[in-house]
Amino acid sequence: MKTRLEWVDNVCFKATTGSGHQIIMDGAPEYGGDNRGARPMEMVLVGLAGCASFDIITILKKSRQDISDVICEIEAERADAVPAVFTKIHLHFIIKGKALKVAQVEKAVNLSAEKYCSVSHMLSTGGVEVSHDFEVIEG
Repeated sequence: MKTRLEWVDNVCFKATTGSGHQIIMDGAPEYGGDNRGARPMEMVLVGLAGCASFDIITILKKSRQDISDVICEIEAERADAVPAVFTKIHLHFIIKGKALKVAQVEKAVNLSAEKYCSVSHMLSTGGVEVSHDFEVIEG
């Protein structure tokens, strides 16, 4: 897996992923940025949400659950010292669908958290307290 990062200006960067997609990252104005893109630490959370949601959708589809939407809301805390690493991250999944079995949803969320999500494992083995919960919405 490869990624290329190019400096645009100030603290703005353009990343090109191995799959050819481009992402702009930039800092807040108080740090010399122009707010043209997500912050690098926000991108870590986006990666975590995407990885876990990918797992959950795949597992639920394999168990023949009729899902119509998966939303992942993340709240994170960072250390006050430099480096300002994440100390706690909580993922809240909102799973929507028809006649979803709560036990199947719980199993999918747990399998992602405990076995499949590489980003979650990387963060938790690095000392971040990662937690999760979910809610099921009919419709």
